[in-house]
Amino acid sequence: MAFTLSAPVHSDLTIKKSRFIGCIQPMPDRASAQAQVDALWQQHPGAAHICWALLAGGQSAAVDDGEPGGTAGRPMLDVLRHHDLEGVQATVVRYFGGVKLGAGGLVRAYTDCVAQALLGASKVPLQRMTMLHCLVPYALEGLLRREIEAAGAQLLDVQHASLVTLQLRLPAAQADAFVQRINDQGQGRVGWPASTE
Repeated sequence: MAFTLSAPVHSDLTIKKSRFIGCIQPMPDRASAQAQVDALWQQHPGAAHICWALLAGGQSAAVDDGEPGGTAGRPMLDVLRHHDLEGVQATVVRYFGGVKLGAGGLVRAYTDCVAQALLGASKVPLQRMTMLHCLVPYALEGLLRREIEAAGAQLLDVQHASLVTLQLRLPAAQADAFVQRINDQGQGRVGWPASTE
């Protein structure tokens, strides 16, 4: 089972006069991750490197940002994988202290920075979500809205035409039971057009 973080976690290490400032936080995609790195450059204009790793499905990334290849981003990514994380980004801001660490020293420093931050992490199970579209007569809209709220689902969109179309998102593991419950209560008056996930 994959996990994500309930909140960002941080670390701050000094190794041979270089300062490593780490942050691991929930992150949905590469565009958001890049925006976070850009914001870090605004906060730390004097930093030598801002290396980062992202685990977000097919949008994963490992960026060394000028450090020798494979000494920062990939080791950070490996730590995230080792902790069964998904939908998270690790960033490490490095201020160079004048002492070269060598390739092995850099790998240890970036790995330790991420691992230290994760010591205080609160991991939560990552739930795969699914989208449902539902067509109901106006008389059933109130019932469906109550069921959506009771199931802890998220109502995304409602459109009123000859029928009411509701779009909702809920954990995939609950979808079949939810559809069955609505079909039973709707007595054949509920439609489920093909939905995209």
